[in-house]
Amino acid sequence: MRQSSVIARRVAAASVSLVLAAGAAACAGPEDPGGDDAGNGAGGKPAKGGTLTVLNSQPQVDFDPARLYTSGGGNVPSLVFRTLTTRNREDGAKGSEVVPDLATDLGKSSKNATVWTYTLKKGLKYEDGSPITSADVKYGIERSFAGELSGGAPYLRDWLIGGDKYAGPYKDKSGKGLESIKTPDERTIVFHLNKPEGEFPYLATQTQFTPVPKNKDKGTKYEEHPVSSGPYKVVENENDGERLTLERNPHWSAKTDPERKAYPDKIDVRSGLNSSVINQRLSAGQGSDAAAVTTDTNLGPAELAKVTGDKALASRVGTGHFGYTNYLAFNPKVKPFDDPKVRQAISYAVDRSSVVNAAGGSSLAESATTYLPNQKSFGYTKYDHFPAGKSGNPKKARELLKEAGHKDGLTITLTHSNAKDFETSPEIATSIQDALKKAGITVKLEGLEDNDYKDKIHSAEDEPGLFLAHWGADWPSGGPFLAPIFDGRQIVKDGANFNTGFLDDKSVNDEIDEINKLTDLDAAAERWGALDKKIGEKALTVPLFHPVYKRLYGKDVKNVVISDWTGVLDVSQVAVK
Repeated sequence: MRQSSVIARRVAAASVSLVLAAGAAACAGPEDPGGDDAGNGAGGKPAKGGTLTVLNSQPQVDFDPARLYTSGGGNVPSLVFRTLTTRNREDGAKGSEVVPDLATDLGKSSKNATVWTYTLKKGLKYEDGSPITSADVKYGIERSFAGELSGGAPYLRDWLIGGDKYAGPYKDKSGKGLESIKTPDERTIVFHLNKPEGEFPYLATQTQFTPVPKNKDKGTKYEEHPVSSGPYKVVENENDGERLTLERNPHWSAKTDPERKAYPDKIDVRSGLNSSVINQRLSAGQGSDAAAVTTDTNLGPAELAKVTGDKALASRVGTGHFGYTNYLAFNPKVKPFDDPKVRQAISYAVDRSSVVNAAGGSSLAESATTYLPNQKSFGYTKYDHFPAGKSGNPKKARELLKEAGHKDGLTITLTHSNAKDFETSPEIATSIQDALKKAGITVKLEGLEDNDYKDKIHSAEDEPGLFLAHWGADWPSGGPFLAPIFDGRQIVKDGANFNTGFLDDKSVNDEIDEINKLTDLDAAAERWGALDKKIGEKALTVPLFHPVYKRLYGKDVKNVVISDWTGVLDVSQVAVK
């Protein structure tokens, strides 16, 4: 089953309300500062040299391409691991495009998109100077199937013929590996899929497509010194990713890699830090912190409010957007949510202005009426089936409740997490409670500890009738957004279930299959948008808002690039000289 990126959820959950030390500040920020002339705190054009420091709250654990998602730990893995394709390293919407990396192109597909063929570029080398071959890419993928190296994206297990039965190379007595991956020569690799997948070029950006030389594989210990195919190599990995030291890979060639700029000579990744400490250090910019960035720590509402008049710090705030939606989820199996009119009434009653304020204000959240994020690459199609305005439409909600037989109102329960993040917090739950009260709906709040909350909302048996939810995409397309949530064939009864509305509509399932056949990504995006609009009429969710990321960077940092693919500063583009 397709699952949303765990990292995507972690990235958004990292947003916190923090207070800077006296005199230190940041701001709601200017427009996205990217481009060659942007973010040049010390002035001048970016140049090679120096040390870039990365200050993160989440340790870069499991630094093994088999165990990571593409966006794992921000952009740090992409400095060491190259893949068949990668994201376009440009600002904003242009950064949502997929481009070749190790491969010469985005792949050549068969007519029905079930066979994909890639050719590796000439002259590709590892950090030790040995050549990168198609067999290494095949082996890198195969080892991601090993149980002891689990944690990466699940798609290959579902998509490759025989993937559901393959247990990885360590248990493969035949020595043939996955026979659905062919390597007819050292530069060619062919994938045979069990169903059409027009978005395979997006999947090929995942770190599982990183080449791994079989004779250097050390199983679970490979993460201590993975063999680099990118511009930097690991020279030290302390305490399972708490501190990573990266230095230049002498055999990396910019001629084969136009995407990564690789300006700094050295990159020092320090993780496990308190979020408030990270922002204090970035704002003060003393010593090595002047050339520092973060890929996982946002500025919170309190910090943003403190910096309104500080132009110097305002110029050092990067604004990012990521494909992510926060929403109310209904379980139609639980009364009264089995009645579409009740679901529609709640949709009309929601006050999105108060929800946005509870999420940190308009600088950190943008109101949403569509399930798909408001970005072209997802196929965003504007619609609002149950227009509530900025502050809700309690009158329309009461009318629908009356039609549903609840003329005296009704009492319901809203389940949320007690975790102090801005997604499913008690503050957001309270704002919804207040709005629905105006429509005659009494909302009882059920706050759970975060692990209990996640277990409950992902259980087909125990899923509550109404709860706060969120979803982030593994790549910028409608596919990994709509299919896991609304494809009836992905309902999981005895595991983690994400189809919260238990929708199993043949027309929806069939349309997902038809779109997956398309290799024209723009045409596919248009179809995803139309499907989102169709599903939205069923009122199985109430879209609330899309998060906005505000992150400080050091005063000596230049060439800030923030794409809509990740929403975070791209460390492969940064210069500190």
